[in-house]
Amino acid sequence: MRQTEIVLRRMTHDDLPAVMDIERTTFPADAWSEAMMRGELADQPRTRHYVVAELGDRVVGYAGLAAAGDQADVQTIAVLADHRRAGVGTALMNELLTEAARRGAVSVFLEVRADNPPAQAMYERFGFRRLGLRRRYYEDGTDAITMVKDLGPRHGDPGDEA
Repeated sequence: MRQTEIVLRRMTHDDLPAVMDIERTTFPADAWSEAMMRGELADQPRTRHYVVAELGDRVVGYAGLAAAGDQADVQTIAVLADHRRAGVGTALMNELLTEAARRGAVSVFLEVRADNPPAQAMYERFGFRRLGLRRRYYEDGTDAITMVKDLGPRHGDPGDEA
């Protein structure tokens, strides 16, 4: 029987072999290097929040957030192809948005490949809206669509109503 409960936990350096396999499979044209991922983990938890999604004892996805001040950025999110459309991406995105709000972000930004309509649709379901276009952003020359989700004012900011 296949375990269906998704467990999210903080990413550690021990997860890098599995994460890098997913990274290279999911983003063959512009995968991050292991050194880049290690650099991201080095800033955790100060300005970064990285999590893995496990089913059983297998890492099937991961996601990362950068947060500073009132802004957060989805750095990356990936799920193994055979586990997509099973709630893993939703669980990861919910975790990132919860953490962004916990850290006081009022807006969350991301870039998505212009040639990836399924990812764009997922982000729109989460309330992200298109902001702009970064021409030839990816290694292979593909454009990136920038998107933003407004989380609302920080507690205690001017304009907050009591």
